[in-house]
Order: sequence, then C-alpha cells, then structure tokens
Amino acid sequence: MKTKVNYIHGLAIAALMLVSFGLTSCTDYLEKNEESTVSSTDAFKNFNNFQGFTEELYYCIPDFAHTYWNNSFNWGDDIIISYGIDYLMGYKIDNGDFWGWQSEHDGWSAAWTDGTDAVANSDDRLVKRMWPLAWYGIRKANQGLANLDLMTDCTTEEKNLIEGQLRFFRAWFYMEMIPMFGGLPYLTEVPSSSVTLNYARLSYQECADLMAEDFRAAADLLPIDWDKTSAGAATYGNNQQRINKIMALAYLGKNYLYAGSPLMNYESTGSATYNATYCQKAAEAFAELLTLVENGETQYDLVDFDNYSDIFYTFKENGKQPGSTEVLFNTPDYDHWMGSGYCLGPQYVTKWAGEDKSVVFSPCANYVNYYGMDNGLPLDDPDSGFDATHPWKNRDPRFYNDIIYDGLQVIQGTGAMSAENLAAEVQYANLYTDGNYRDISSASRTGYLLRKFTPLTVNVYDEGLRDWADQLNIQVPWLRLADVYLMYAEAAAQAYQSPTARASGYSKTALDAVNVIRNRAGVPNMNSKYSSTLDGFMSELRRERAVELSFEALRLTDLRRWMLHDQYPYTIKTSQEFIRVYHDTNDPTQSEVRNFTESVILTRKFTSKHRWFPLKQADVTLYEGFEQNPGW
Repeated sequence: MKTKVNYIHGLAIAALMLVSFGLTSCTDYLEKNEESTVSSTDAFKNFNNFQGFTEELYYCIPDFAHTYWNNSFNWGDDIIISYGIDYLMGYKIDNGDFWGWQSEHDGWSAAWTDGTDAVANSDDRLVKRMWPLAWYGIRKANQGLANLDLMTDCTTEEKNLIEGQLRFFRAWFYMEMIPMFGGLPYLTEVPSSSVTLNYARLSYQECADLMAEDFRAAADLLPIDWDKTSAGAATYGNNQQRINKIMALAYLGKNYLYAGSPLMNYESTGSATYNATYCQKAAEAFAELLTLVENGETQYDLVDFDNYSDIFYTFKENGKQPGSTEVLFNTPDYDHWMGSGYCLGPQYVTKWAGEDKSVVFSPCANYVNYYGMDNGLPLDDPDSGFDATHPWKNRDPRFYNDIIYDGLQVIQGTGAMSAENLAAEVQYANLYTDGNYRDISSASRTGYLLRKFTPLTVNVYDEGLRDWADQLNIQVPWLRLADVYLMYAEAAAQAYQSPTARASGYSKTALDAVNVIRNRAGVPNMNSKYSSTLDGFMSELRRERAVELSFEALRLTDLRRWMLHDQYPYTIKTSQEFIRVYHDTNDPTQSEVRNFTESVILTRKFTSKHRWFPLKQADVTLYEGFEQNPGW
C-alpha cells in the first residue's frame, strides 16, 4: 500500500494544497480497501497508531544523490559534467537557467524537480521530490499537531516523541526550501475547505524565527537516543535515523546561521552583512550540541580519519550503514539500488575503468586548488611549498582521500584479470593533457576524477561492476558533525567579530573548532597569519568548508549565502593542463610534470537575480501577494 501524492502545481500545495489534505484528498490519497479504513480518532489515539502516521514524514525526505541513474546535486564551482550533457540540473545551473528545477522547464535528475510522480509512502527513491513532498509533509505535520490532544492512551514520553518529530519536520521542510527561494508563507495549521488564498510571503528572517521555535521545541521534547527510551525499546538498535535532540539542535543552529548570513540578512533588512544577533543564537545552539557530544553524552563523534570513508560508503555484507558516528541526518535507505554501483559510483568513473560512458562528473581544477598543503597553508601562500613541477606532492591528506590525480593506480587487477595482464593505459589514471583518462565527453574534462564517495574497486577490472554493485552502499549526508563544528566557528566569529570568540558556556573558540576538523585529517592548526584577523580567518574558514565538505551538495548554497556566487573567481570552472615528465608508479605523489597551467572551461554569467531560485509561475499567479523572486 503506497501513499500517492497527487501532483498539484506548487503553492496549490501551499493552501489549496493544504486545504485538500496537502497534495491529496482524505478519501483518495491511500490505495486501500474500504474495510482497511482507520477512523481519524483511531489514527491518533495511542503511540503506535500516531507513530505510524508520523513515520510517513521520513519517507518524504528525497534522496538527492540518487534521484536517477545520473545524479546532479553539486551545483557550485566544484563539478563539471561531460560536454554535451545538457539535460542535467548542473548544466542548467552553469548556464544560469535556475528554472531548471521545475519539470515544465525540462528539469531532470534533481531531487527538487516537482514531477507528477511524487510518492510519500514508498521505498522507491525515484519518486522522491522535494517541492511537492515538502508541502505534503508540512500539511501532514500540521494535521498531526492539530490532533495531538486526541492521543490520550499514552505516556508523557510518547506524546513528547510525537510532538517533537512533528515540529522538527515542519521546520525541516522549510529549512530545505527557503535557502533556495527566500521567505515563504509559514503554515502552522490545516485550513478549512472554505479558506481564501491569502498567505503572504514572509521575509527570510521571519520564517527563520518560526522555524527556530519549532526546532527549539523539538530539541526540548526529544531524547538524545531513542534506544534509551521506553517507547524506543520496540525498535531497539534500529533508531539511528529517528529524529532526536541532537538533530534538532544542529538544525536550530544551521537555521540561525543561515538567517544571519549576508544574503538572508540582505533579503530581510537590506544590509548585505552578517547579522550578529542571529549568529550569536546560532553559536549558542551549536555550543549546546557540541558540549553534549564532547562530554560523551551522545552517540555521536567525529570519525577517525583512517575510517573516514565510513561516513560515505560501506559494503552491505558488513552489515553497516554509511554515516558511522559522525552523520546526524541521512536519507532513509529506500531500496537496494540506493547508493549501489549502478548509479552514483560509476558517474565518477571514466570509460577506461567503467563500461561505455556517456556521463562523467569531473572535479573542477579551480575547486581542487582549495586542497592546500600538508603544512596547512593554501597553495597560493608564498610559504606553502607548492611546486608546480610536483603538484601532487605534500598535499592536504584529504586531497589523496578525495581526488584521483595523474598517475594514481586506480585498477589493482584483483578480479578476473591480473595486474600483469592489464595495460598501463588502463591501470593508471593518465590525466595529463591528452592522456587517455582525459576526454571531454567520456572521461575527465579537468585533469581530476573524484573518489570521495567510492572505493577504487568501482571498475570493471577489479571486482567487476556487477559483482560489487549490489554490495556497495553510498550515502551523501544531509548534515554531519564536521559541518556543525565549521558552522559554529563561522557563527561565533561573526557574532563577536573575532576568531578567538566563543559561545557562553562552551570551551572552544571559533578558531579551536576549525582546528578540530583540520587536526582530524592530520592538518596543522590554522597559521597565525590568517587567524589573527577576522578577514583572514574567514578566508581560511571558507577554504576549510570547501575541502572538508567537498562535493556534499553544499557549495552553491554557501556561495549564495555569502553573496560570492556571482563574483570572480567563483564564477569560473577550470582544468589543469600539463605534460607528464616522470611517472613514479610506486608513489605517484612524487611524479614530475611540466608546463603546469590552468585553463578556463566555463564562466558562469550570474547576476543578482541568481541569488534566489525562481518560484513556479503557477504559484505566483494563484493570488495577489505571493510574489515571484526579483529578476525572474
């Protein structure tokens, strides 16, 4: 039995949408036999029934990294798609076509696409779409909150669990929409069928204040660990993804930081600066969370760098889900195809390591440049030691973890064909200019390939695509602990205008928090030439976010909220061009190149209108007062 979300244009989701039971009517939104109907009273009378109602909210979370066979979710200056692939969302973003998130504008392979096939209660990742399901989820959360008093056969703990989840999800769906579109109507009730559409758009910060009330209430109502509650005993050991206090605090802080960021502050107040008040609130929420974590009162902790890949992928035969102790919020594991080698893995593999390729997502050279040196300095620092004749030498350890660079042995010959029988042109990533791992349509366009989300065995020679594809489980997290440390650092520094500032009651300064993440990867503390001023600190903090959170679907939002997305050099996508002089097959970090130069592949012509995505025309023409974003 699947709950189908009938497609209704946009904000017909916001009111008409909510009036008619969200995206459906109360009589036709379930495929069910007449005798299976549960009365409205029975649906809410006890914890088991009400939790069953609430569970559907989890299945409204899109799997943005596995929407289809090729998955475009990095829309910043970080990835470029194979030449000629003009149907993916990343291509549309590169061309300034922000309409592309909408199905009527040929949006494809974006979890945002509204589509006609959005389904809430389904384990099929292909029918998860943020725009319709967010409004459906908001309606559902409001319906649950309106009926909370009908839950009489329950304990206080059980009632708190239900209310906490409902309030979290209502805010979370807005948290995913307003950073894209700006302020929206914040709906807190299910209107009657006679309602007149008059829901005005709020400012970003007005929305953020209401979201904060919901996130704060959720944090106060929910436990840290469901396994330690009476209600959670029935699903003991399987409660990792249930909404808890730590998740609510993390999103409370993120909500406040975003509200205090230059773009959001400009939309709300006209000042293109950080808002210190919101940043202070963000720092306090993050500090509350991090204090609990560092005192050992939670199930969360940073993963050791030796086990860093556990955050992003595991093998199902090991019985572990990706995320380990670091990920706070992940997409549900919808089906066995999710994260398998059939989709997300091969899109980063060239024709030489995979099957016939038509789409490859290459890390842009301009972005890879953010990976500095192992002494902690950026490449362009005169003291960094970067040598353009040995560009892979002594780099930040995360460079080697995340990036496939020239000369790296990518195929080991552990499968049916031994290494001795594999030609060098197959075994090694020949990413020098005109190398066979370089091709604008079927291999790397930039001189780099991505390995952050996949083991090197994602190729047809080692394990064979069909051998490992069902075993490999890849998940790109929505939110993880490292992000919390970096957001805390940004919030604290901007709240108090100093890298050495800290939130009240928490031991770590903004600078300390950044160094925690750097040190985890084996990178030294931020150099004093940067940490001594707020501007220098912010420059390195932005670089640290680029490296630590690389390719995790955050970059365009970061650039937009900092109001940098339309400024050089963030508008260019480049390749590295070079000639290989010496290839050290035992240690390719020592290989030598010459004529190491950078070439611009693409320049994105963004303007002020690209600060926000356009709303659906069908929504903004529903009634006066629901306005389109500027420039669209």
